[in-house]
Amino acid sequence: MKFIKNTTRIQEQDDAALIARYKISGDLEPLGLLYNKYMHLVFGVCLNYLKDEEQSKDAVMQIFEELVVKLKVHDVQNFKSWLHVLSRNHCLMAIRKNSKHTTVSIEDNFVENREFVHLDIDKTKEEKLTVMERCMEKLPEEQRISVQLFYLEEKCYKEVADLTGYEMLKVKSYIQNGKRNLKICIEKNSGE
Repeated sequence: MKFIKNTTRIQEQDDAALIARYKISGDLEPLGLLYNKYMHLVFGVCLNYLKDEEQSKDAVMQIFEELVVKLKVHDVQNFKSWLHVLSRNHCLMAIRKNSKHTTVSIEDNFVENREFVHLDIDKTKEEKLTVMERCMEKLPEEQRISVQLFYLEEKCYKEVADLTGYEMLKVKSYIQNGKRNLKICIEKNSGE
């Protein structure tokens, strides 16, 4: 397979150069070039999570606005992976925000006691998700990205390797170690 040219390094260097130009000049042109390069991927991630084309288009623009600020303060090594995580987190926050504003119709039988039993279940589930999210953030970047792609986005090892640029054996190791570290962290923090 040596005859296949690996362009991942070249792309990372190009991305890094555009980020450096943006950080130095503050000019949006290099950021625009960089964003145009990956906009279709951002839209795909948003559509996957939000399941609505118009909401996804809005999210793409909001993520671009976030980039203007976040790229100045974050030291980004692999822009494509970082942008994917940023997009995913943006969508998850939008979903979480929208789920808090659900409308419930009030009916005569609404006040019955049996209706409130389900609230405890939802609260417990929400607490577990919050613990898991916090633990995911504590994982090393390689493990966090690999676990996210493999388990939450249901990508295979090869797809994870292709998306991240990590070697296949490294991907398997990151997933295995990330899963173990995530389990330890969740068990440790579930009692709090």
